[in-house]
Amino acid sequence: MDGRKFLWILGFFCLWITAQAQMKIPPETVQQWATMFSVQLRDITTKYSGSLLLQKKLKDVESIIKIVKIQGNDLVKDYSDEIERMLGSKMKSVKRLAESAEDADLYHEFNASMAFDYYNSMMINSMDEDGNYPELGGEFPLEENEHFNNLPVNMVQSDIQVPTNVYNKDPNILNAIYNSEALNDVFIGNFKKDPTLTWQFFGSSTGFFRIFPGIKWTPDSNNVAAFDCRNRNWYIQAATSPKDIIIMVDISGSMKGLKMTIAKHTINTILDTLGENDFVNVIAYTDYVRYVEPCFRGTLVQADLDNREHFKLLVDELHVKGEAKIKNAMKEAFKILNEVRVNGQGSMCNQAIMLITDGAMEDFESVFEEFNWPERRVRVFTYLIGREMTFAQNTKWIACNNKGYYTHVSTLADVQENVMEYLHVLSRPMVINHDHDIIWTEAYMDTVLPSTKELFTTKAQSLLLMTSVAMPVFSKKKETLSHGILLGVVGTDIPLMEVMKLAPRYMLGAHGYAFLLTNNGYILAHPDLRPLYKDGKKLKPKPNYNSVDMSEVEWEDTDELLRTAMVKGETGSMSLSTRASVDKGKRPLYIVNDYFYTNIDETPFSFGMVLSQGHGSLMFFGNVSVEEGLHDLTSPDLSIATEWIYCDTDVDPAHRKYSQLQIAIRYLLGLEPELECDELLLQQMLFDAVVTAPMEAYWNALMLNDRVEPGIETAFLGTRSGLMRIVRYAGVETRSAKKFLTAADKDNLFTIDHFPLWYRLAVENTPGSFFFFAVNDKGGKYVIATTSVTVSSEGKTAIAGAIGLQLSLDMLEKMFWTITKQPSDTDCTNIEGVCPLSCESADLNCFLVDNNGFIMLSKERNEVGRFFGEVDGSVMASLIKMGMFQKVSLFDYQAMCRNTHHHASSARPLLSPFYCIAALIKWLFSNTLMFLLDFNLCGLWHSDYLVDAKAGYHTTHKQRKVEAQQPCDTEYPGFMYDSSIREANSLIKCGRCQKMFVVQQIPDSNLVLVVTQADCDCSRQYGAILLEPKEIKYNATVKCNRMKSQKVRRRPESCHSYHPKENAKECGGASAISLSSSLLSASALVSLVLHHWT
Repeated sequence: MDGRKFLWILGFFCLWITAQAQMKIPPETVQQWATMFSVQLRDITTKYSGSLLLQKKLKDVESIIKIVKIQGNDLVKDYSDEIERMLGSKMKSVKRLAESAEDADLYHEFNASMAFDYYNSMMINSMDEDGNYPELGGEFPLEENEHFNNLPVNMVQSDIQVPTNVYNKDPNILNAIYNSEALNDVFIGNFKKDPTLTWQFFGSSTGFFRIFPGIKWTPDSNNVAAFDCRNRNWYIQAATSPKDIIIMVDISGSMKGLKMTIAKHTINTILDTLGENDFVNVIAYTDYVRYVEPCFRGTLVQADLDNREHFKLLVDELHVKGEAKIKNAMKEAFKILNEVRVNGQGSMCNQAIMLITDGAMEDFESVFEEFNWPERRVRVFTYLIGREMTFAQNTKWIACNNKGYYTHVSTLADVQENVMEYLHVLSRPMVINHDHDIIWTEAYMDTVLPSTKELFTTKAQSLLLMTSVAMPVFSKKKETLSHGILLGVVGTDIPLMEVMKLAPRYMLGAHGYAFLLTNNGYILAHPDLRPLYKDGKKLKPKPNYNSVDMSEVEWEDTDELLRTAMVKGETGSMSLSTRASVDKGKRPLYIVNDYFYTNIDETPFSFGMVLSQGHGSLMFFGNVSVEEGLHDLTSPDLSIATEWIYCDTDVDPAHRKYSQLQIAIRYLLGLEPELECDELLLQQMLFDAVVTAPMEAYWNALMLNDRVEPGIETAFLGTRSGLMRIVRYAGVETRSAKKFLTAADKDNLFTIDHFPLWYRLAVENTPGSFFFFAVNDKGGKYVIATTSVTVSSEGKTAIAGAIGLQLSLDMLEKMFWTITKQPSDTDCTNIEGVCPLSCESADLNCFLVDNNGFIMLSKERNEVGRFFGEVDGSVMASLIKMGMFQKVSLFDYQAMCRNTHHHASSARPLLSPFYCIAALIKWLFSNTLMFLLDFNLCGLWHSDYLVDAKAGYHTTHKQRKVEAQQPCDTEYPGFMYDSSIREANSLIKCGRCQKMFVVQQIPDSNLVLVVTQADCDCSRQYGAILLEPKEIKYNATVKCNRMKSQKVRRRPESCHSYHPKENAKECGGASAISLSSSLLSASALVSLVLHHWT
């Protein structure tokens, strides 16, 4: 008993000793360290950046400067007028092309035996083994041209691209190409009148594509020219008015096999002809009506990219069964279209039903009598699938009696051409009336041209996109007037980067920006639009990159008041408190923005502009002589924003060889008096050059007269005019930050869509107080310190610029560890706790943490740049609870998430070796049969007339199925330090130990010093606090409502759905292509045998 008692007392004593041995970190010691480190930081940053000198020089000129408040309402009107003028010149170019194309056709007599050679862009500049050019090839001079992203082009000749599935010597093609030769002179003339034009083109209804300047067309990996201009959005929108479409597909048992494959491809091809001004739904029918998306029952949804791709996935899962009953499905389709029209929904223009079936046996006349006759508001287009012609007359009768068009689709290769027929029918009223509506497309990324891949890594993502302006071309011949013959579409591309250059960055300030919106509320251009995502090492366009709604970017507009006003084309302004973020979304900022907006006349676009309240809406202007400014502008340490437009070098091609600094100097010297230059920007640049000129001498003196401490690598400054000065204290061999402020360092330079990161962070900090942050550049880590400088006049203070220093981690660590180590002879008399205290001790962990919670210094170099909550969740949780750090919820509605949905495998267990053999035979036979069925027999006459449509079709579906990521919405946290809480210390109970920590603000900085007890592990009680985004999951009801909700939109002004002179008797005919009965019999027999085997 005594022994047990002794052991109990001994255990209690040990626990008591452990508790008493709890480390006590003296807060006064940590405070002393923070003060000493602050003094040294300030001495180094002010000395080597020269911030005090620059502030003094700005103070000296305050008597000659003027600070003005930017009038946003006036500015947005000025910018929108500039954009209107620019877009107006493109419209004039397109009109000239349309007039020329129509005149050429009017005076041309069709020649069925025409022999005419033209430059085929696939065949030019290529020779056979004997050194001979192929037919339609030949020598076609090409030279790299900077205006066209350094692509080799021919500036005096256009050339022709013909899709592989179109015979390139068909008489219709040859006659149309011959006619379009007249466009060549207009292309050249347009470019002379407006040298800012990019690609000009004519897309023919026969399938060829004429492009200027001429290029060498690159086929895809299968050596196929899959590009068909008639599939492009600019062609479809120009050729037809907005439309409501219901696709009805027969999924009865008779549609199995190849028929269903063709039907699915037909649906997908129809979907590809729709745009964001159209509305759609897809119904599958047997003996009952089935919506492929039950959520869309009884309604139409906008045919934007999201919804179209969603339909394609659902259509891919359709399976055949039962007996076809067309009547009920047709009634359902008419009811939807009628209800939509009565309620003022949908496009309020064309309405059509697309019937995809292998036969129509019922008596369906009563349906048309009840719902569509005699007005025939709804056109019905029919697609007879398969080789069987038994029900051709019935299917054709449906189309011909409802102002539609009938086609027979017997192979996958037939789909494209047959689907296109409906566009020509819908265009008839517009063609007969000769209404040349100009259309503008939504934003798109032209992946056809090879330069796009290079641009992914060199330009701002949001400005990779372009829009096209296009106009239909009609036949003006009187004898074919009632037929409404569409010859094609002419157009030109407008890179959105060129449009946004008309809203100069310097006027908008560090956090200001401009953006464009479509009539449907989708973003056309916005600095926060991210159309690309990273898939492995590759950058790819997101599936929904051009249907990003304004509410998904400007998500603080919760009531959508701003969105509604802009979509309606109104002019006005409003203010919003926003949670912005910088540094790739890691650093949240609370900013109050003033939004100004107006419409762009003769386009479906609205223009918006943002100025942040406070420093963002104030500008100062100074005045110096050109002679004085030019002297300082030629300093070797000076540069200006290369992506900004100080002077327009695009007007005269001879000026494109000059940089912006070179051309500005030539203009100021009077060598280029005809140049179009931004006088206000040039004047401010000259003034900034003069005011900042002493910095060059100051920095050079430090290098000559002072021994610059190792680790102080670069000093820099930037002004609102885009001017920068840089001095490298360390050579490139010894610098830890080799990329910093080089041309590749886009984040830290003035670009067309943002100010440098260090500038944006500096202006949100107290002027004169340095903001520090660590940078992790592919393993190379360094620190940037930056502060803003100001000017004051008449009671107003404006930001004049930012100045800073780039430091190595080695230097800061050496300084930090020296300060945070008390010598062994420290007087510890009045200190309660551990003394002497040292951060080098294994008992302590010491961190420098910035105002957003990111580690700037730590014992472990791999922790630098990481979020402190990831490294020590217990201390971070305590600081959040104490209010020292506040959590800010941020949202990303353009995110990409891993797709957790897996398609059910169609694989079957291999029951026996015999099954393997049978399966192999079946696979070989079915693929052979598919090839024969796909093979268009007309192509036997012309080897060029073949297309591997099936391969293209299956390839796209295969790629879509293995897509690892899909668009999603995410929420993620950011953190902000409350600078009013200067210090904190506490104990964290972690099981058997208590962890002490002390936090002390570093004065005159955005940093805090965190000292924690190292030997108390709290990871079991406190998990890491991560910044990882979490996907926002929506339940089925919410998801459905979000998918079918129709936000406020502005319909296109014109609609052409009816013309009394339309000749609706031209409604299609049966194809003469047939397959031998012996082949069909053989296929049926073998399929039957193999069915029994498997």
